Formats: sequence, C-alpha cells, structure tokens
Amino acid sequence: MLHIVDDEDVIRDALAWLAQSRGLEARGYASGEAFLEAIGAAGALGTGGDCVLLDVRMPGMNGVAVFDQLVKNGLIARLPVIFLTGHGDVPMAVDSLKRGAFDFFEKPFNDNVLMDRVDEALGASRKAAEAAVVQARLATLSAREREVLDLILAGMMNKVVADKLGISMRTVEVHRAHIFDKMHVKTAVELAGLLK
Repeated sequence: MLHIVDDEDVIRDALAWLAQSRGLEARGYASGEAFLEAIGAAGALGTGGDCVLLDVRMPGMNGVAVFDQLVKNGLIARLPVIFLTGHGDVPMAVDSLKRGAFDFFEKPFNDNVLMDRVDEALGASRKAAEAAVVQARLATLSAREREVLDLILAGMMNKVVADKLGISMRTVEVHRAHIFDKMHVKTAVELAGLLK
C-alpha cells in the first residue's frame, strides 16, 4: 500500500494515479494527523509492504513531525518514508536520511524515478514485515526449545542434541516437533532457510 500524505488534492490525485498505473494500491491523506490516525486505527501493518510519500510542508503537523512520530513508534522499517518537497532544504534532507528516511525528492520530480524508489521501498517493507513475523514466532519458543533450535541449526542429530543437553531422545523429538509447529516449517532445511 502506498500512503500519500500531501495537503494538495491535485498532488495526491496525480500520485495515486501514477501508483495505480504501476499496479499499486494507493491511499491519500490531506494531513499528517489524518495519516497517523488512519494507521493507528488500522492496527498492525500487513505483510504486503507499505511506503509513505510524505510532503514536508503542510498546515498543522508538517512532514518532519509525522516522520518523528513514525521513528518514535519504531515504524520506519515497516513503513519507509520518501519525503517530497517543493522547497529544497538540503540540511533537512540530510538529517532525515540519517534518521532513517528512505529517500528525499524535490518537486518537480521524475515520475519514473520516484516510482522506482517506491517499488524499492515496498520491497524493503515486505522484508521487514517477514522478519517481524519470524521474530514473533521465535518469541513463542521456550528457553529449552531455543537451545534445541540452536543445536538443530548447528546440524546436530537428535541423539547428539539429547546427549549435549542431558535429556532423552524422545524429549528432543517433542521439542523439535513443537519448534517446527511454532515456526510453521516441516523440515530442518526449511527452518534454516527461514532463519538465515
């Protein structure tokens, strides 16, 4: 989903049309407050990827304040921000990029270059979403399951894991089944691929 935050209707409509011409779903917001309210009400972000095109100068909450809120809430990886400005402010651009903004475009911009960066930002967002899912699954493992997981990933067979941890082979098999179930995998190879 491409989120377009700009106080000018014409800009929002043009960017939404441009996104749709690339097969991307887009949603526009007339203010930073409306955008923050919408993503807050929607709850967790999806795994399909999200990106924000954020105008710097808007009445009320400006783009930098919206960005600060996203940084504070730890959403920058899942919700990459591409700033748009009609007033080139190099120090602000440099500061924003240092703090995690995905890119900074000065109006007027090249449509194709902008949309290529949007595609890259969406890809980065999808990767961050997938990593968050894996981390959430890992968090469900018990301390013993984490120990067994580490040894499985080291390539050890059940008997070796049992000897190393001083538990029965049957207990290792039970832990292994729980790990595979919680991590949504069927094999050790799948598990290793998920955690690479």
